[in-house]
Amino acid sequence: MMHAITHLSMGLGWDPAHANGRHPRRRDIDLNAAALSFAGDNFVDVAYHEQLISRDGALRHLGDSVTGEGDGDNEVIVVDLAQVDPAVTTIVFLVTCYTGQRFDRIANGFCRVTDNVTGIELIRVDLDSVGAHTGMVVGKLHRPHQDWAFTMIAQPINAQHVVNAVPQLGVYLH
Repeated sequence: MMHAITHLSMGLGWDPAHANGRHPRRRDIDLNAAALSFAGDNFVDVAYHEQLISRDGALRHLGDSVTGEGDGDNEVIVVDLAQVDPAVTTIVFLVTCYTGQRFDRIANGFCRVTDNVTGIELIRVDLDSVGAHTGMVVGKLHRPHQDWAFTMIAQPINAQHVVNAVPQLGVYLH
């Protein structure tokens, strides 16, 4: 019997841009993780690099990386479903490239969603598989019955910022 999802995280990682002979001036790569909550079709709240905690406290962005330096997850969003506003029906996970590089140009970029109770990685997506895009809808938490369920989406979008992505998310809310 599967347990209900109650607490999970989305991790995002990538390697920094490096200068080379042809491109002596490197341009930092700034990927951004975001979790957006919706009530039906209506946007409710977000946790991302400009707002680290949603108003209900359920979505927490643990800090912005602007270069990809370091091993493992460079950005993490934690979701505590016990704190989600009861009006929220869907939480969408999103990755965008604020500096505009396409995912197929980013070294070792990945995104993963982990059930924090069991430690099981629910999905892992290598960003280069997304191709020539600057954004990706990773997946969503939704309530098909009473308990929350996670559905992988892994669909590319063209968005460098959360604001550009919101109008493209409606198709994933049902």
